[in-house]
Amino acid sequence: MSTIIAPGLVDPHDLSTDRQFSMNLARGLKVLRAFTPTARLLGNRELADRTGLPKPTISRLTYTLSLLGYLNRDAAHQKYRLSPGTLSLVHPLLASIAVRQLAKPIMEALARSTGCTVNLGIRDRIHVVYIESVHSDTSNLHHSDIGSVRPLLSSAIGRALILACPAKEQAAIINYLRVQNRTLFDTHRVMWEADQRLFAERSYCHSRGDWCQDVHAVAVPLRQPANEPPLAINCSLITHRAQKDRLVREVVPLLRDAVFRLETAQGLR
Repeated sequence: MSTIIAPGLVDPHDLSTDRQFSMNLARGLKVLRAFTPTARLLGNRELADRTGLPKPTISRLTYTLSLLGYLNRDAAHQKYRLSPGTLSLVHPLLASIAVRQLAKPIMEALARSTGCTVNLGIRDRIHVVYIESVHSDTSNLHHSDIGSVRPLLSSAIGRALILACPAKEQAAIINYLRVQNRTLFDTHRVMWEADQRLFAERSYCHSRGDWCQDVHAVAVPLRQPANEPPLAINCSLITHRAQKDRLVREVVPLLRDAVFRLETAQGLR
């Protein structure tokens, strides 16, 4: 029986025996992914530790990526940072997601009326990537921005993205998460199962500090045209502002209405 692999996930078979798979390309992308907002300047030794690749391999990759314009070398620290060239890879994707232009004013109105931070997210393998963000909750120190990443299973928006997929694809994503890190999956299984029930009854997901204990959030999937990847919108509040189920009583109805208006603007209602 063939294994079902959800879009955006890599088949867990031995890639070293796959003659179609370019290991050199995969290693280069692994180096680029090693940089984060808190690790913006990395040396070859740090990159080797983060990627698990040998230091001589890292040296060749950073040299090549620098020549191609994807890394800049900081001579004073003998380390590397991502170069503006990486943005040229991102812009065509963002420009192709036309719903972003429709979503921005609706998200801004939602943020004003709720006092929440509002984000539009898409799935990238086992993460959520924000493709639009509007800040209103100024007390939330966990600032989101375009390109910010959140874990898939331990965030409300991540679980909404999974639940937006067909049943077979949901199963494939969950199986992949289980295989990738069984301990982490077991930790978040209760949250996932609770949101499955909540979504079946009320069509939204709810995080009560699951990803970050200081932040509560609700999320709803956004219906997309055929062959377009699932999207979801969340509203998040810092914990002390989310007391007495304010998110459920006040924010969820407004979030649902915003999603309805956005789907209507796309001709999907």
